[in-house]
Amino acid sequence: MQNPILENLLTLSHELGREERGLAILGEGNTSALLGDKTFLIKASGSSVANLKPEDAVECRFSALLPLLDNESLTGAEVGDALIAARVDLKAKKPSAEVIAHAWLLTQPGVKFVARAHATAVSQILCSPRAGDFSRRRMFPTEVFCCGPASVLVPYAPPGLKLARAIRAGTEAFLQQWQKPPQVILIQNQGIITLGPTWQSVLAAMLMAEKAARIFLGATALGGPVFLSPEEVAAL
Repeated sequence: MQNPILENLLTLSHELGREERGLAILGEGNTSALLGDKTFLIKASGSSVANLKPEDAVECRFSALLPLLDNESLTGAEVGDALIAARVDLKAKKPSAEVIAHAWLLTQPGVKFVARAHATAVSQILCSPRAGDFSRRRMFPTEVFCCGPASVLVPYAPPGLKLARAIRAGTEAFLQQWQKPPQVILIQNQGIITLGPTWQSVLAAMLMAEKAARIFLGATALGGPVFLSPEEVAAL
C-alpha cells in the first residue's frame, strides 16, 4: 500500500499542475510534505507537478539541509553537493533546488504541506509596484479565511539558498507580528508559496490567492481596490 502522505503530495501536485488553472506550466512549481521529525518528501528537480509520479518524490533529511541556512561560506558547488547528500535514498532523483526553503517551512508550527507556484494573476501583481498593497491588505472575507490576515512579501532573490534565507527572514517577521505561520508567501518577480496543515488547505490558499489577484487587477482598473479595514479583518 502506498504511503498516504505520498498520495496526498501527488494529489496536491496534480491539482496544482492543472493547465486551465494557470498556476504552474512546464517545469514550474514544486511541492513538499512532512513525513516526521527527521524527513520530508519533495518534488524532484526537473519533474512536472502536473504528472508527478511516486518516484518523483524524494525523501530528504532536515539535518542535512537546515544548517546550510546559517553557513555563509558555502560555494555554489558545495550547496549542490549538500542537496544531493540530503537524500535518504542515494539512488533517488535530485531534489528541487528550493528544497532548503521547503525544509525550513516544514519545521514551522502546524505546517505539513508546502506548495510553490507561479500563478499567472498573482505574478502580474508581483511584477508590478502594487505587490505591497496586495500582500498587506485583504478585500473580501473568503480571502481572509483561506489566505490569512496578510501575506509575507519577500524581495526578489535568486532561487536556492539566498531565496531560502529571504523566505526565512520574512516568515520570522510575520511570526513575530501574528504569532502564527503565514498561509501565503509572495516572492517579488517570482511567484507564490502556500503552506498549511493539509494538502486541501494549501491548495485552497493557492486558488484563493489567484482569485484575489484577479479581483485586485479588475478593481484596480475601476479605480480601486477597496480594502477591508484592519478591524474588519480581525473580526473575521
